[in-house]
Amino acid sequence: MPKTKDSDKDAALAGEGGNVDADEEQEEEYEVEKILDKRIRGGKIEYFIKWKNYGDEDDTWEPEANLDCEDLMKEFERKLKEKKEKEKDKDKKRKTSDDGDKLKAKKKKMEEEDSSKPRGFARGLQPERIIGATDSSGELMFLMKWKGSDEADLVPARQANIKCPQVVIKFYEERLTWHTNDDEDKTKA
Repeated sequence: MPKTKDSDKDAALAGEGGNVDADEEQEEEYEVEKILDKRIRGGKIEYFIKWKNYGDEDDTWEPEANLDCEDLMKEFERKLKEKKEKEKDKDKKRKTSDDGDKLKAKKKKMEEEDSSKPRGFARGLQPERIIGATDSSGELMFLMKWKGSDEADLVPARQANIKCPQVVIKFYEERLTWHTNDDEDKTKA
């Protein structure tokens, strides 16, 4: 059974008017009903103890060394660890949920705005130049800069080849490099 050797408790009970002789004081042990809390004082762990057959007003902080209830201490530590993990997970979920909700709302709003706006050649603007190209969607797309606009749009290369072939040719010419025999001779030397 969980018990403690608590001299403070004995002294307190003896001081309440009860005369406890030396034999009874040494033999009397109090049984731990429950561990309620934990703290560190002076570098030593103390537990807040609920004593069996005593009221809440008799609960005391006891040093770990005075307690003989390993199973109750282990159970308390396990529950404390679970509680901290749940709070940590709850905080993560709360942060993720809050951030996620804000991001989802913002993304949805942008998608609604984007879906209602015409894109690419549907804007009716004249292409100025091609800024870059990608095939990340599985189809060759050009990032097109438009005359009179700061926005650029991804347009399918097959549309650009038909609607603005000179802009497409200029894009390829800017990136074209020629290798001559002089270049080969210089690399060999």
